[in-house]
Amino acid sequence: MPAHPARDFDDPYLWLEDVTGEQSLDWVRSHNDPTVDEFAGDDFEAMRATAREVLDTDARIPYVRRRGEYLYNFWRDATNPRGLWRRTTLDSYRTDSPEWDVVIDLDELARADDENWVWGGANVIEPHHTRALISLSRGGSDAVVVREFDMATREFVGPAGQGFELPEAKTRIGWEDDDTVLVGTDFGADSLTESGYPRMVKRWRRGQDLAQAETVFTGSATDVVVAAGRDRTPGFERTMVSRAIDFFNDEVYELRGLPGQQELIRIDAPTDASVSVHRQWILIDLRTDWDTGTATYRAGSLLAADYDEFLAGTAQCSVIFEPDAHTALHHYAWTRDRLILVTLHDVASRVEVVRPGDWQRRPVAEVPANTNTVIAAADDTGDEIFLDSSGFDRPSRLLHGPVDGTLTEIKSAPAFFDADGLAVSQYFATSKDGTAIPYFVVRPANATGATLLGGYGGFEVARTPGYDGVLGRLWLERGGTYVLANIRGGGEYGPGWHTQAMRAGRHLVAEDFAAVATDLVDRGITRVEQLGAVGGSNGGLLMGIMLTAYPHLFGALVCQVPLLDMRRYHLLLAGASWVAEYGDPDDPDEWDFISKYSPYQNISADADYPPVLITTSTRDDRVHPGHARKMTAALRDAGHRVWYYENIEGGHGGAADNAQAAFKSALSFSFLWRMLGNQG
Repeated sequence: MPAHPARDFDDPYLWLEDVTGEQSLDWVRSHNDPTVDEFAGDDFEAMRATAREVLDTDARIPYVRRRGEYLYNFWRDATNPRGLWRRTTLDSYRTDSPEWDVVIDLDELARADDENWVWGGANVIEPHHTRALISLSRGGSDAVVVREFDMATREFVGPAGQGFELPEAKTRIGWEDDDTVLVGTDFGADSLTESGYPRMVKRWRRGQDLAQAETVFTGSATDVVVAAGRDRTPGFERTMVSRAIDFFNDEVYELRGLPGQQELIRIDAPTDASVSVHRQWILIDLRTDWDTGTATYRAGSLLAADYDEFLAGTAQCSVIFEPDAHTALHHYAWTRDRLILVTLHDVASRVEVVRPGDWQRRPVAEVPANTNTVIAAADDTGDEIFLDSSGFDRPSRLLHGPVDGTLTEIKSAPAFFDADGLAVSQYFATSKDGTAIPYFVVRPANATGATLLGGYGGFEVARTPGYDGVLGRLWLERGGTYVLANIRGGGEYGPGWHTQAMRAGRHLVAEDFAAVATDLVDRGITRVEQLGAVGGSNGGLLMGIMLTAYPHLFGALVCQVPLLDMRRYHLLLAGASWVAEYGDPDDPDEWDFISKYSPYQNISADADYPPVLITTSTRDDRVHPGHARKMTAALRDAGHRVWYYENIEGGHGGAADNAQAAFKSALSFSFLWRMLGNQG
């Protein structure tokens, strides 16, 4: 076994890793054009128009978050494809036609700057909301340009006006006070980690040259990222610094003292736990079992303690939530004086309100059973919450109200497709090791057998049964069956559902997905030749494994913004940050298990692969487009049926605006219908 397999491998397609090189982009165009010519017929155009109608409709719910007296929303539609950052009052929001005050028109800004701006978010100073740090991405990449914005004048504050402004980088920035920010960015040599994220945080004062900013904290080059933020809650002001050792382990500190005389106080929780602080409370979300010496807490539990007592080592932790075989913590949020929990019971949502101190829980009665319910927004300075509930066949309902009062429906989304006769069922497949793997089947009464199986299986991301108007219109309404697999690697049953499938356990993800595919055929829901599968990013890796290791189970595959070359993934863009998930290819022992599934290294010219559509984005600076390019080239040279499309813009989501998203959806569904059989 070579000492450095990732670097020693003779890769004939390595030149395709040159993201914007002329030769590479010529290759991209030469592969894009035949794919568009093949699938962009009349039916494609109809699907693209339908998807665009769903994405652009004004009838969508405009989701909001409160900042002071206003509710803020970012909105894209046909008239404003890049989007509007806008605000309204609660009274106006309650009406069918709210009056929106546009704060930033991104389309107008893009025209004025002659830039392809994509919204990257706004960091507004609390609690008076006078200034904002606006992040703008070129084409949808993770790297952003940061500009300070005056909320009163509605103008950007340029450097001449002593505003904060940063060039394109994977920046982390937040307000310390009105005239100071805590920033991690590309400061030059040795300022970034191997993953391409900031490895140092500086305190940058208004009017000061960035090069003169005071260094607050520096991490290691092997860390994933270093970040800092100031909690400006009156009476509970504190500065927190975090150092991500790897994707799942963080050291968290409070920074105390005067500038130049500050000390870091370690928050002594397990590094693989998620730690958050609200007012006088600290919450610890455990990923693995924790033995403190005086008590033992189970993985997946949520603990609470008095923050000051915890730092002093005198705290008694209270167990707010403890998982069982069917129930896991999904997410949570604070209002000023209450904690809202969302849990999953066999992947269906339950919502509870918790009272700090005695930590008593009560269910939120207004949340419908067997839905996907999420906390859309919670006001951590007041008592207001917004909950969004939907299902595969039920459009979103937005519930609003005081956390201790009665929630009422404040908005509802339209039905984008006809769900009459649509049946939603949950089944369990048995994986190779005997584990029961849940999956949902959404099946129209007139289903033809053409079935699309979706899955992800990584990074503790739970896939839940929410509403998807584009899927409904382009697949379900046309007679297709959709299946969502809740495979290991995700978070549907808590952290253990994920941790067992990391690194050397990665094979479980593919075995679970293959078990669901097999079960669908065994139950007579579909036939192999009519079973397709789709996945993106980590799910794209899954599609690559299905192609090379389980080709006999599928009639077609759609592989989106994928990781595929697992021998070099850690050397490309943000890949180094995922070593904790997949393993280190430079370690011979770990390459031994990675090499068994890495799709790019396991292509066989003798195997019979199903047709595959591989899509990516040139502007994706998270998962390198070289994965998709090289896999396509190798498959084609091995004689396999492969189609390729690369969006020149779009970032990791694959689309920079609704028009591109509609194109991408129509292309995928046109391919699937062609390969799996005619609808109707």
